[in-house]
Amino acid sequence: MTDTENTDKVEKSAQGSGIRTRRLGETLPVLYLETLVLTIVGQNLGGILVVIAGMCLGSLAEQRYDVWFTASMYAVFIGIWMVTLLFIGLSAKRKPILQAVGRKSAGNNWKNLLLGFVLGFGMNGLCILAAYLHKDIVIQFAGVRPVSLVLIFVMVFVQSSAEELLCRGFLYQMLLKGSGRPVYAIVGNSMFFAVMHLFNKGVTLLSVFNIFLFGILFSFMVYYMDSLWCAFAAHAAWNFTQNILFGLPNSGIVVPYSVFKLDTASAVNSFAYHVGFGIEGTILADVVLLAVCAVMCLWGRKYGTKTLGVWRQAGEWSYVNNE
Repeated sequence: MTDTENTDKVEKSAQGSGIRTRRLGETLPVLYLETLVLTIVGQNLGGILVVIAGMCLGSLAEQRYDVWFTASMYAVFIGIWMVTLLFIGLSAKRKPILQAVGRKSAGNNWKNLLLGFVLGFGMNGLCILAAYLHKDIVIQFAGVRPVSLVLIFVMVFVQSSAEELLCRGFLYQMLLKGSGRPVYAIVGNSMFFAVMHLFNKGVTLLSVFNIFLFGILFSFMVYYMDSLWCAFAAHAAWNFTQNILFGLPNSGIVVPYSVFKLDTASAVNSFAYHVGFGIEGTILADVVLLAVCAVMCLWGRKYGTKTLGVWRQAGEWSYVNNE
């Protein structure tokens, strides 16, 4: 038997069992590199757009510097949206991923979007309340500017959803396509998500584990609920609550505009708060995330869709491996 005949036999056997051979472009190193490039190019493009917008606004941006700086920091991620959608849409092999972004995914509905907001606000609010009651933080009301608050919320949603588009949209779906194993896709994209935050100010091993758990939770929303929108909302609500509402670090980053202001001199490290990284660098946050992940997994195993998503719809798969 020739090499060509042997290869054909293997491919037919794989197709018959519902398992497909993995192309080079669907392997972990290549997909990690592609996602990293999309992140860098997207943020640079977004940075250019923000600079142009600042020039157009002129003195108005200077007069509202706190609002402008805060909004622009998040608005940079609009470039990731643009670059990633273009990269996905230009290839017929990647184009089915667009279905996971829009209403074609059954779980992308207003109900799950609202659920995501509730989960994000609830989880972060619980952690902040514990830190406040334990006297790890002192916060004071600084005031509310409704228009500014809404504008910044939109920009936070842009940032959070851009990260989800990259990790739970593009990377998760491509890892799933390459392996057919949800566990591989879930863990693989969550590891990349955690590594993305390694160079943030105040980062610790505990905070990296926290970010990894976030990746697992958001991946569960896609796998069990078929809802990237739920992940969009939960991610945005978490970031907005800690950073904009209560003035706490968002993955180590503090912005000038917030409804409440943190008295940084009185903040202390504890099980509920980390001075350098905020709520996300704590044991409490990890416990909360582990609990929510467990609930989501138990619910998903009983009621979830457990789908291979866009690839089965596109005819790429005849077999669902529910590992």
